[in-house]
Amino acid sequence: MSRGLGAGAPANISKYLKDIRFPAHKADLLRHAVREGAKEPVLDAIEKLPDGNYINMADVITGAGKVE
Repeated sequence: MSRGLGAGAPANISKYLKDIRFPAHKADLLRHAVREGAKEPVLDAIEKLPDGNYINMADVITGAGKVE
């Protein structure tokens, strides 16, 4: 995955999660991104994250990097 290039790239995901409070479950990430107006490619990328809790943005970026 190219960082910062695609619409679902980690840098773009973080744009829509910048104000989220951690720890956050994957479902919380998705709800927050929807409220922030994230487009479909970003929402799809979040939906593909491994299920579970994320302790900070670095944890989300790591999870996004594991998604094909």
